[in-house]
Amino acid sequence: MKVLVSLGGNAILKHGQKGTAEEQAANVENTAKHLAALLQRGERIAITHGNGPQVGNILLQNEIAKNTLPSMPLDVCGAESQGMIGYMLQRAVRSELESRGLTAPVTTIVSQTLVDAEDPAFKNPTKPVGPFYTPEEARQLRESKGWTMVSDSGRGYRRVVPSPTPLDILEKETIIRLFETGTVVIGVGGGGVPVIRGKNGKIKGVEAVLDKDRTAALLAKTLGVETLLILTDVEKVFINYGKPNQRALDSMTVQECRKYLAEGQFPAGSMGPKVESAVSFLSGSSGRRVVIASLEKAEEALKGIAGTTITN
Repeated sequence: MKVLVSLGGNAILKHGQKGTAEEQAANVENTAKHLAALLQRGERIAITHGNGPQVGNILLQNEIAKNTLPSMPLDVCGAESQGMIGYMLQRAVRSELESRGLTAPVTTIVSQTLVDAEDPAFKNPTKPVGPFYTPEEARQLRESKGWTMVSDSGRGYRRVVPSPTPLDILEKETIIRLFETGTVVIGVGGGGVPVIRGKNGKIKGVEAVLDKDRTAALLAKTLGVETLLILTDVEKVFINYGKPNQRALDSMTVQECRKYLAEGQFPAGSMGPKVESAVSFLSGSSGRRVVIASLEKAEEALKGIAGTTITN
């Protein structure tokens, strides 16, 4: 079976950790055990992942060193994070496979995701990135760089950037070719580096971030996988989450997903994008499924005995 595994942030960096290389390597080595177990079962997998904390740290490093070294734009920082996380994943997965007596090529593709230069999101930036600033620093950044700055929960001011809709993956031919020949491909990390085509046709990086779940759905369609496996930090999808009447869901249909989304059951900052991406992947097709589960239950989730399975 062809599977796209979409890794949540906890697979790389857990809440409360500082983000040292040692911490992330240990987390990724644990993740690799679950991924290798899927490969040992005979599944053909591709991998995508989040990158929020890592990009945040890179932006903070830029800020701290701004008087010594030139700061890099957000698209370059996103590419840096893809290379860093991809390296850690491919090293750990290869080592885990070898320890099990298995061999499979593992590689990372630093991926560019095409967006529309006229996407409405560019006029309404909403995604906070980078460090916190004082009111005076925020004012200076608005004036000097044209950044949109907002107050964030009383902790200071942060920059917000657009989150446009992913339209195409520029490296898709390479990813497909590698995937079809049995390579474990790690791609479109963090949703991919957002790029546009200028009026002259030239590709240009843009200061934006992409929703990794949206791009995961796009990649899953592109690869023609049967299952999109979204691994996160909860074992199932819940309705009425955090309330006395909360209920875990073993399964949902696309129609039920749309109903619950309309009711506001799945917030935009947590489960909402995952369920929306499931609907996007499943719409207009049959024989596909999406499973949302915890990393620790990855194998059981593919067997249909853990997580929440979403079908048409």
